[in-house]
Amino acid sequence: MNKHYVYADNAATTPISKEVLDAMMPWLTEGYGNASSIYAKGREAGFALVKARQQVADVLNCKPGEIYFTGCGSESDNWALKGAMHKLAAKGKKHLITTVFEHHAILHTAAALEKEGFEVTYLPVYENGIIHLDDLKAALRPDTALVSIMFANNEIGTIQPIAEIGAICKEAGVLFHTDAVQAIGHVRIDVKAMNIDMLSLSGHKFHAPKGVGALYVRQGSIILPNLIDGGGQEKGRRAGTENVASIVGMGVAIEAAHRDLEANAAKALAMRERLIDAALQIPHSRLNGDRVQRLPGNANISFEGVEGEALLLMLDNEGVAASSGSACTSGSLDPSHVLLSIGLPHEIAHGSLRVSFSDMNTEEDVDQIIEALPKVIGRLREMSPVWERIVQEDAANN
Repeated sequence: MNKHYVYADNAATTPISKEVLDAMMPWLTEGYGNASSIYAKGREAGFALVKARQQVADVLNCKPGEIYFTGCGSESDNWALKGAMHKLAAKGKKHLITTVFEHHAILHTAAALEKEGFEVTYLPVYENGIIHLDDLKAALRPDTALVSIMFANNEIGTIQPIAEIGAICKEAGVLFHTDAVQAIGHVRIDVKAMNIDMLSLSGHKFHAPKGVGALYVRQGSIILPNLIDGGGQEKGRRAGTENVASIVGMGVAIEAAHRDLEANAAKALAMRERLIDAALQIPHSRLNGDRVQRLPGNANISFEGVEGEALLLMLDNEGVAASSGSACTSGSLDPSHVLLSIGLPHEIAHGSLRVSFSDMNTEEDVDQIIEALPKVIGRLREMSPVWERIVQEDAANN
């Protein structure tokens, strides 16, 4: 097989699509006006923001006025959690509920809130990476201000029962926020039907540029404190001249992802299943997270006797780009907190591989990964004292 470069780390980031780039280019060249200005170039930029806000709102089934443009998903998460908790603390509500395996944008924000005196309950996610609704019900208290549970996990791709969580929160009179950064563009999301009060998203996960995101805040749920004081942008809540080109790109990207969602999901699912079936033929391998309730393009597999960083480097030599966990912590030698949270021992969590497909991947890409995996894992295991011990244990047990 002739090798080409296989990019299979779309959960980390995605390339800008041609459709998105073409839509952005005029706003990077002749459409450079400040959207707050009243002359023609400014008005044109302002109209472009209105259109992009409507495109995001249409996908989420909400009002355009409920969409606030931000710089990224992490910013949206921070604004939602800190803003809501600080606002509701005045009413005596200082309790936050989240899960043990959220993105660090949530976990580190929760930890910062704890230092301020807020209380946080971290729900377990169990072996399949999905919470138990009874745990959520039991954790709710009279002083609970907010529940924040991610729509889909960034490492193992498991999808939470969001509509059921939203219904529980609504009945309890508690705000519900979800980090939907990984889910947008891959599954249908209806903030009304799912009783979602706040939702975070990030453009670069669905072929928009990096550096642009959004926060949905349901009208009537809460008025968040200003994130950035200054000008009147984003209803005065996030000051700063808008990044018109990137916002336009995100609007086009989210509309395109929604338009082609079912076809793209079916394609990614087929590639994912082929890869999982082949990978699980390798001895001492396991799929991490529920096989069905997961994002269509996500496969997270652990291989015993293999170190994740070495696995990634050798796959890179074979022309395959993948991940061993969250992209935001790729420089860490610690095992993934997500994999530990579903009960994996440290030595197995270290040997994890995350492959994430997008609509730009092909069956040939899957073929190349399937060809490379046994070869690379075999070489790594030949050098591994851990694998030698596993082989000896297998021989003793047989």
